[in-house]
Amino acid sequence: MDKVNKAKKMSRNFLVGKIVLFCLALFLGLGQVGELKAARLKDIASVQGLRENQLVGYGLVVGLAGTGDGTQVKFTIKSIRNIMERMGIISIDPNQVKVKNVAAVLVTAKMPPLAKIGQKIDVVVSSLGDAKSLLGGTLILTPLKGIDGKIYALAQGPVSVGGYSAGGAGANVQKNHPTAGRIPNGATVEREIPVNLLAKKELKINLFQPDFTTVGRAVDAINDVLGAPFAKAIDAETIKVRVPPEFEGSPVSLMSAIENVEISPDTKARVVLDERTGTVVMGKDVRISTVAVAHGNLSIQIKESPQVSQPAPFSRQGRTVVTPGTEVKVNEGGGKLVVLKHGSTIGELVSALNAVGVTPRDLIAIMQSIKASGALQADIQVI
Repeated sequence: MDKVNKAKKMSRNFLVGKIVLFCLALFLGLGQVGELKAARLKDIASVQGLRENQLVGYGLVVGLAGTGDGTQVKFTIKSIRNIMERMGIISIDPNQVKVKNVAAVLVTAKMPPLAKIGQKIDVVVSSLGDAKSLLGGTLILTPLKGIDGKIYALAQGPVSVGGYSAGGAGANVQKNHPTAGRIPNGATVEREIPVNLLAKKELKINLFQPDFTTVGRAVDAINDVLGAPFAKAIDAETIKVRVPPEFEGSPVSLMSAIENVEISPDTKARVVLDERTGTVVMGKDVRISTVAVAHGNLSIQIKESPQVSQPAPFSRQGRTVVTPGTEVKVNEGGGKLVVLKHGSTIGELVSALNAVGVTPRDLIAIMQSIKASGALQADIQVI
């Protein structure tokens, strides 16, 4: 029976492996087909002047179950005193104020473009003091201001925390960040940012990723839709579109007509290296000139084994000492030599480096070395 179960398990694993390989091949095939598809203009660009605005405010979260700020957080005590005085309770001794159920927080929000009075927006609440958790708390009325110091929204409501923290004297369990949370639709817009689209005689469209090839394709596509050269590229990022006579007084209709124009964006050959996590991302246009790559592993192992030396029994002159004992082992693995021909693709590069047997962190060093040799036709960006 054990042999039969083992055979069934091997057959099942083989079948699962075949399915995974099939899905991977299908994914790669779809990815190659997806490269031929174009992106919509509104997915790679935005209208100049229509952007999000950052709002920020200082407030208090109340109703916490003993997980608020400690008595050392003086600004929380002063904030509680100020709120109580505004409510008519003027005789408050700061030494008698306990803040275990209250936490001082910083409230941030993004005001969308063309937001109107009465519109609801989400807010993010983050602890400023030493609170343990905001779970179960309620944010009291907090004004949110812009960079100009004016109040644009008011926030209030129960805080939704996506984590928890619990523990005792000897152990603690925590999931995610219990000192930060969100309030969906927690703020109401009280002031609008004036934007007059009707008076505009021209619109400026900014690409998210500046590129001369992409902006040229976008201009051609927009002019094809409008039937005349109303669009003009100012630089690698900005397109100026004159409002055609049939769209005067209706720029919304103009944007509706051109925002769904399909464009094939072009990108530079780039290699992104993240040394913190060992992640390497390479674009499809990365090319390698003729170069030889040799890689060998060098491992050094150091082991400390201290020895205790004691004097003989009943000895009056000796004393106990600790003598260090260090053992060092050096092992240098044999490197393999791999030759990449001129014009090698990214797939050939990865296959060659896999043949060498490199890790992601080794790959980072190898890519930097290939770039230093002048054989890598791509830009390296270290993040």
